[in-house]
Amino acid sequence: MQIKESAKVYDAIIVGSGAGGGMACNILANQGLKVALVEAGPFFDPKDPLTQTQLKWPWESPRRGAGSTRAFGDYDMSYGDWEVDGEPYTQKDDTNFMWWRSRMLGGRTNHWGRISLRFGPKDFKHKDVDGLGENWPISYEEIKPFYDKLDKKIGVFGTKEGIENEPDGFFLPPPKPRLHELYYAKGAKKLGIPVIPSRLSILTKKLNNDRGVCFYCSQCNRSCNAYADFSSGSCLIFPAQKSGQVDLYTNCMVRSVTTNDEGLATGVSYINKEDKKEYTLRGKTVILGASACSSARILLNSKSKQHPNGLGNSSDTVGRYLHDSTGAGRSAFIPALMDRKIYNEDGTGGMHLYTPWWGDNKKLDFPRGYHIEVWGGMGMPAYGFGWNTTEMNKYVGGAVGGYGDKLRDDVKRFFGAFIGMGGRGESIAKYENRCELDPNVVDQFGIPVLRFNYQWSDYERLQAKHMTETFDEITHAMGGIPMGDLPGKEQDYGLLAPGQIIHEVGTTRMGDDPKTSVTNKYSQLHDAKNVFVVDAGVFTSQADKNCTWTILALSMRTSEYIADQLKKQNI
Repeated sequence: MQIKESAKVYDAIIVGSGAGGGMACNILANQGLKVALVEAGPFFDPKDPLTQTQLKWPWESPRRGAGSTRAFGDYDMSYGDWEVDGEPYTQKDDTNFMWWRSRMLGGRTNHWGRISLRFGPKDFKHKDVDGLGENWPISYEEIKPFYDKLDKKIGVFGTKEGIENEPDGFFLPPPKPRLHELYYAKGAKKLGIPVIPSRLSILTKKLNNDRGVCFYCSQCNRSCNAYADFSSGSCLIFPAQKSGQVDLYTNCMVRSVTTNDEGLATGVSYINKEDKKEYTLRGKTVILGASACSSARILLNSKSKQHPNGLGNSSDTVGRYLHDSTGAGRSAFIPALMDRKIYNEDGTGGMHLYTPWWGDNKKLDFPRGYHIEVWGGMGMPAYGFGWNTTEMNKYVGGAVGGYGDKLRDDVKRFFGAFIGMGGRGESIAKYENRCELDPNVVDQFGIPVLRFNYQWSDYERLQAKHMTETFDEITHAMGGIPMGDLPGKEQDYGLLAPGQIIHEVGTTRMGDDPKTSVTNKYSQLHDAKNVFVVDAGVFTSQADKNCTWTILALSMRTSEYIADQLKKQNI
């Protein structure tokens, strides 16, 4: 195959345009560096009339809400899924890892929940608390200045609460709770479970002239045509392009990082999806932000005489310590919320209240913790909206549903009378849980694919058990009725499959020891000083928080370090 090489030499080649890649692009371009941003999917702007999907009725979806065809991407705003045509992945033994990949400018940030939580002091040094896993090579105090700058740059609503391991930040005003959330708060507080305003990266007041303010259409999962919520494209990449320092390469699938005789990076090799030809870009530094597993795959495929086991993999650690957030959920019927007057209760595209971790692990049979997310209310019904009529008949003493006027009347009676709770918790990083190259399978571009080997432990199963039992206790405390049977041991207590929460981290973890880690505390490869990783792969451990805000803060820190090192000619 003839490979076409670019004549231009960039200061930085960034692979991936999600949270980490977008932040790196923004910081480096605004520092005056010449940047190439490479994205495997097409260009996407939620403000573009051709792609704009907000304020459309559910029946205007071309797939009528068929999430199995494009999960999280009803309408036309999400290019990606658990399965991507021509890009398979495989499983080892009885693994059931679910790998979500987004193929569009801005990546997953176009349709995430905008839950923007700082990791706390304990989260960076949790081995000191329970002896499990490893401590990060950095502390909360080292990353706090970047969290602070991030809050002011992107915007996050919330309130100062003074909770030890839930650090406060610089907050915009939070929206008022909706009625189902007030019921949840009443029930939780009866049990001594804390409830505080959510912390979401959605603008409730003006931040700058580039972005609008949330108008409560509750459709953030489709991205925002007012740029009021955080997406990497609208908030980081588009502003960076104004500098004139960014060359954007879309629909370009990176195969590997190219290296020289000294083992340093010289650029990247990629396949252009439009002409199916292979090209190379040249750069002084390469920054991987393709997502934890995709960046690991690129490194593992970057083999050379100097890096026979893959770039950065002299420790055989690339792909190892893969771990995802735990997840389990329950739903409930709240009789007191029946027969409500119907009004617009949309709010933001996410919860207005949530519960941070409150438990004492010394008194529990599992380590670490989880937070509780809440859903419900009278939001716009999706296509296929309804309920299990057999289940409902148990509780209301009569036939529910049917056809015509009877169906419409029942829908109105029960509309807004359901609530759901989901736990998102911390799992323990294990050496054995990994993604590796499958020696026998390639994708449509001829690139070896990933093979997953991942098993939950009893730590995670018992955490899920605590979640679901707690949700039912809260339901009873608010006068509700749990829907369905409580999952038992044979169902892993409702624990979702690894990867399903889409918080995978740890595949290129940072550490001080090159024998047990891939990058140093600046997310710089131990084995190649001009290669950096700015996605969640560098996480030494997860936390009971969503990982995006920490990806952004770490990427900001790493990008400022890269700019400084380039100017000093150290890399």
